[in-house]
Amino acid sequence: MLGILADENKISEIAGTRWWSGTDEFQLAKAAHKFNCDMKFTRRFDPEEARQELISYLRRGIPVLLCVNEWSHWVTAVKEEKGKFILLDSEKKSVLSILSWRELKKTWVHHEPDDHDKTAVLPILDFHPVIPRFRVKTKARFSVARAKYLLKPSNRGFARLWNEYLGDLLNLCRPRTPQREKFISLGEFLRRHEAMIVDQVDLWHGWIERPQAKQILNHLHFVADTYGLVFPNQDEKRGIAGITAILTLWAASEYGVHPVYQHPVKKKRR
Repeated sequence: MLGILADENKISEIAGTRWWSGTDEFQLAKAAHKFNCDMKFTRRFDPEEARQELISYLRRGIPVLLCVNEWSHWVTAVKEEKGKFILLDSEKKSVLSILSWRELKKTWVHHEPDDHDKTAVLPILDFHPVIPRFRVKTKARFSVARAKYLLKPSNRGFARLWNEYLGDLLNLCRPRTPQREKFISLGEFLRRHEAMIVDQVDLWHGWIERPQAKQILNHLHFVADTYGLVFPNQDEKRGIAGITAILTLWAASEYGVHPVYQHPVKKKRR
């Protein structure tokens, strides 16, 4: 969400995650600090107050960790839009979910016995905003429409490979800024060059499923738009080379390749 590509296993190692007890908020705060972020702790007993404070963070682009299901599972709230909350959730095949406030509150509230009234149960809502200590260059801008697109069964594999797509794009593109006036969006880039790139990869490889190749490019376009990544005008040729290389490697991994620029191996006669 903050443009930091961090491996899950590396985060677990830094946090000191234990397979039998998971990871608590203190361990996560330790890991966040390692990545130059502060993870704050907030506890509220009034659901409406918690809702308003959560929305305040999300509207500032700050992701918020929530411990749900009676403190047994972590999710990350990343967006609120017209009463709907977008959560990133590792338990979901699609990685994310869209919940109404009623649905979110039901899974978020933790129940504890009230020390002053043994017959009463106290609702507890804990949340942990992850606040960067640096100027964020590229930040994910999710929306309900984008989340619904990723929730389609056909896009589940794409959603789980999000970091790989983002990592490749960050090597080629730059975040769009008010000062960057001369740039090419990935949509415009593909309008100009997609047909040529797919034609060349198809020719070089010998044969590819062209709709699948175009789908890879569409996924790159979707991620780039989510983060506001563009090509500076002077990097257009570099972009052609980079996107072509990505698609070529995909074709090789998907369909395999024959030896290139090698003499055919002669079989020995018996």
